[in-house]
Amino acid sequence: MSETDEKRIAPRHRVLKQGRLAFDGGGAVDCMVRNMSDTGARVEVVSPVGLPEAFTLVIPSDKFTRRCHAVWSHDKRIGVAFD
Repeated sequence: MSETDEKRIAPRHRVLKQGRLAFDGGGAVDCMVRNMSDTGARVEVVSPVGLPEAFTLVIPSDKFTRRCHAVWSHDKRIGVAFD
């Protein structure tokens, strides 16, 4: 188990869903949701440059909307925790 796995409160399940990171005041960035749990998710974006620390994850196919914040990022991957 990696160090990241040990810090998780809830187990994550692999998914492959198109999503969007929506920002306060307008604007959004498309993302791909790669795994999810009750407490967070891992998303991939084209470029994390300029992303705010907090945003709303929207998955239109599931009618899912959840306020969240970035916990870690590496290249195009971002780990988010749901608020």
